[in-house]
Amino acid sequence: MSNPSILVTGSCGLIGSEVSLLFAKNGFRVTGIDSNHRAVFFGPEGDTSAMRDHLRREIPGYRHEALDIRDREGVFALVKGVKPDLIVHAAAQPSHDRAAAIAVLDFEVNALGTLHMLEAARNYCPESPFIHMSTNKVYGDRPNSIPLKELENRWEFDDPKYVNGISENLSIDQTKHSLFGASKVAADVMVQEYGRYFNMPTCCLRGGCLTGPNHSGVELHGFLSYLIKCNVEGREYKVFGYKGKQVRDNIHSEDVARFMFEFYKSPRVAEVYNLGGGKGNSCSILEAFAKVEQITERPMNWKYLDENRNGDHICYYSDLRKMQSHYPGWSVTKKLPDIFEAIVAGQMDRNTNGTR
Repeated sequence: MSNPSILVTGSCGLIGSEVSLLFAKNGFRVTGIDSNHRAVFFGPEGDTSAMRDHLRREIPGYRHEALDIRDREGVFALVKGVKPDLIVHAAAQPSHDRAAAIAVLDFEVNALGTLHMLEAARNYCPESPFIHMSTNKVYGDRPNSIPLKELENRWEFDDPKYVNGISENLSIDQTKHSLFGASKVAADVMVQEYGRYFNMPTCCLRGGCLTGPNHSGVELHGFLSYLIKCNVEGREYKVFGYKGKQVRDNIHSEDVARFMFEFYKSPRVAEVYNLGGGKGNSCSILEAFAKVEQITERPMNWKYLDENRNGDHICYYSDLRKMQSHYPGWSVTKKLPDIFEAIVAGQMDRNTNGTR
């Protein structure tokens, strides 16, 4: 009997590459789909071709397909041929801000591309788990309706109901999402529907700030990676409103991949999980400045703009209790100081040696 196979879309991105490497180490045959649209979305700094080459070097028999998931016939033919034992759908137009300028492309990639993947799975491997990388932007600006208190360097929830963070029960309806958030809502609900309607093992992972040393951070996407890049290179970092006290929870891409492995081993139908670092891995922009300055001993060059990003979250960190109750073997293993150290080291290595 041959080893199980995994099909990863967005295989050269932060999550897709981590998933490809982890499942390869666990004996999976890996097929990756990545058309390097990140370079189209964000220009040369978003290019992921170096990661494609890295995967080819590191994973024996890695099969790469430069396929655009908007190509329905191409997607169907590939899934039919591979018949993967697991699909991880991480391909996306990932920027909250960029979507407004490329509204049709954003929706085609995020919503229509997801539908193509789901329909291909239903036709050719309906029993294989389908894991979709969603986003916490499906909640729109609903988290901003939660009472907050202002501390010296951060905003914090001022309602005991949210002491552990935001759970999956928060409404996603009648709120401002950004066009990116809306296209991801369409995909998220469709993944749930294929689970419920066709009884397929699907889950949506509503990610917060997913990060790690392999992230190709840019100003419009990749909060922590881009912030650290600015510090290491002496670039100016722009803070958009909320006094720089807006809070995000950060999770290392390796912990994301590890959760997917747990779901693969014990899949469920039409599940939704808020996937982030939780309260323990949360920090504000001001707190992140202090942490990176402590590591690099370089001052942060930053400018404050007294206008927040449209629909941006003031405070957001994930309540991980549902995930941990369903999968008690999983927990966040990469703590915030370790994540900072790893990203700084990775950025310095790239700047010195031109490596990933």
